[in-house]
Amino acid sequence: MNSRDAILDALDPEQREIAECLRGPVSVLAGAGTGKTRAITHRIAHGVRSGVYDPQRVLAVTFTRKAAGELQGRLRALGAAGVRAQTFHGAALAQLNHFWPQVVGGPAPRMLAGKVATVSQAVEALGLRLGGEALRDIAAEIEWRKVSMLSLEAYAERLATRAIPQGLTPEQLVDVQRKYAELLEERRQADFEDVLMLLTGMLETEPRVALQVREQYRFFTVDEYQDVSPLQHALLRAWLGERDDVCVVGDASQTIYSFTGATSSFLLRFGSEFPRAREIRLERNYRSLEPIVRVANRLMRDRPGALRLHAMREGGGEKPGFEWFAGDQDEAEAVAESIAGAIASGVPAAEIAVLYRTNSQSARFEEALRKRGIGVRVHGAQRFFDRADVRQAVMLIRGESKVADSRPLFQIVSDALRAIGWTANAPEGAAQRDRWEALSALLALVDEMPPGTGIVEFSDELIARQRAHHEPTLDAVTLSAIHAAKGLEWSLVHLVGMTEGLLPIAHAVDDEAIDEERRLAYVAFTRARDRLLISGVSGTGRAAREPSRFIAEAGILG
Repeated sequence: MNSRDAILDALDPEQREIAECLRGPVSVLAGAGTGKTRAITHRIAHGVRSGVYDPQRVLAVTFTRKAAGELQGRLRALGAAGVRAQTFHGAALAQLNHFWPQVVGGPAPRMLAGKVATVSQAVEALGLRLGGEALRDIAAEIEWRKVSMLSLEAYAERLATRAIPQGLTPEQLVDVQRKYAELLEERRQADFEDVLMLLTGMLETEPRVALQVREQYRFFTVDEYQDVSPLQHALLRAWLGERDDVCVVGDASQTIYSFTGATSSFLLRFGSEFPRAREIRLERNYRSLEPIVRVANRLMRDRPGALRLHAMREGGGEKPGFEWFAGDQDEAEAVAESIAGAIASGVPAAEIAVLYRTNSQSARFEEALRKRGIGVRVHGAQRFFDRADVRQAVMLIRGESKVADSRPLFQIVSDALRAIGWTANAPEGAAQRDRWEALSALLALVDEMPPGTGIVEFSDELIARQRAHHEPTLDAVTLSAIHAAKGLEWSLVHLVGMTEGLLPIAHAVDDEAIDEERRLAYVAFTRARDRLLISGVSGTGRAAREPSRFIAEAGILG
């Protein structure tokens, strides 16, 4: 059997159909847990190995550096190391920096690390006084306007349908955005959205730039296409020109970033935009047991673009449960006790997650778990490779790679970690335990390396992961907002705070907003592989709450 056959034989019929469809427009509608990343990486690898794709001319685009790093890693393992996987912004920034000196002259505008500081200066210049939350809201409005490709004039006409940051009139909001733009121009700076806008404009107006880019990249794959904004879509079309060798992958039921300008409309009307498009559905769910798949299907039944998942894992599994508590602390203590029991029964802490609608809900669960000596990782907090102790360990391992050493890789790495205080046994105390778990996660990566890997290759792998924010798995329970949990999965998921006012959130009042909250609940449900436990708090008096409508819609109480 040759290597091309081995790549295809690893796929189910629909995945294989995707992998063999190498030319022309392809739309993959991929439900949760259906192996979409497997399908698209095998498609690219098959294209490379069959000679249809030159790996240097393939661009795989996704939305986060972490996802791009994971794509790159999978492609490398499949023998398609030359293929580039990047975020929209990463690819656009590299191209803009390359062409700006040729087209405009001088270096490209400097990247703005974040908008809030400049927004604050714009507010101050206009003689206004606003708090930090209002400044962040203005920054979010700037982002939404730009990714929606609205001029300030067009944006002003839409303000009747937008939430105005507290302390501002609609006119002042427009004035602040105008002043913000002036400050960037004066300082020769650009924000994230400007990078996409500038490159799109350059590709549309400079034929020689478009020719070079289109010569460089001939085949495109775009993951999470349901999250594409009008600006990202415009950039993709500028990259493509008159060609249509593009494969898009997405799930309309997992569109949960509409507030940032994302829309599933480009996914759902892909066939109209590209009349030759081939549409392939992935509906075999390999992640969750049947009871979890059943409630997820019920929740999204008859919704636009919804797929019908089919559970492929054998074994019954228990129906997702719902428990109602009198107070927030009661819920936190009960969830922590349940998790302690699961760990005692053999479920690894890393296979357990507590998911919630807002970050403000996390503290009480973190406290209840730590009180029981259970390690906690708050997803979306400090990045793993940004930790001081991890940076120190990586530097030490990097140093070891410069010295000839014939010892086994595990011994070299463990000795380097011992030099900065790591021990084989977990220490007492939350802070010491966090540090120990982080260093242990680095050591555990040794077991993931192919046999015969040396310290040089391991060091290179750490640097590649550091750059891509491809984090190892920590032996700790994950606490995460649902938005941040998209794309992840665990054996046991506790979905907490499932009440009206939290999920759906209180400010979701119209049908469109409620639909977005329903999709958020769907994403939460489908993170669970084996068990899904849902809870909420009734409260008392004026703080009394009702169970989320989504519990009844999913048939969890029936």
